[in-house]
Amino acid sequence: MGDRLSARLRQDTRSAHAAAQGSGFLDALVAGLLPWEAYADLTAQHWFVYEALELAARTMADDPVARPFVFPELVRLPSIEADLRFLHGPRWSYRIAALPATTTYCTRLRYAANSHPIGFIAHHYTRYLGDLSGGQYLGRGIARAYGLNGDGHRFYMFDGINPEALKTYYRQLLDTLPWSPYEQDEFVTEVLEAYRLNTAVLEDLRRRWT
Repeated sequence: MGDRLSARLRQDTRSAHAAAQGSGFLDALVAGLLPWEAYADLTAQHWFVYEALELAARTMADDPVARPFVFPELVRLPSIEADLRFLHGPRWSYRIAALPATTTYCTRLRYAANSHPIGFIAHHYTRYLGDLSGGQYLGRGIARAYGLNGDGHRFYMFDGINPEALKTYYRQLLDTLPWSPYEQDEFVTEVLEAYRLNTAVLEDLRRRWT
């Protein structure tokens, strides 16, 4: 199998990745064209998604295939909650709500990521490697646009992590997975579904704020 899986992922997800990156909502945020409440809404949607994903990580931590992908240093929920406290105050949990697309995303994530390592790794890969890649550009752009300096955008900050080195190691892990061609197909299909669900959340946000 060699490096087939990581190379295939880059090829097969190219258009889905472009669709998410090309969201009009994200472009408007980085340009500073939306009120800060729009950014706070994005942060709130992240909370629902990462709560589901990081609960699944606890469930899958004892699975021999999934375990190597459970990186404690990547955990985002405490950073998201710090951002929400900064943006909404101490009662932030009473001021956020999941959009319909976010609810759909979380339902699928809980089903896929808690039942089998294929689903867990697919959603884990889609979120965290995205955070370490385009998410870094997005975080810098949002910080500039909304005058944030640490507080309010800690979600995008990975202290003590070299993003490029971790992404390389992560892809090496993918290439050592003991999966059949059928299981690899299932994995790529779930990654594409995760991209689609994330893009739907961004579209809900676009309709609300632009």
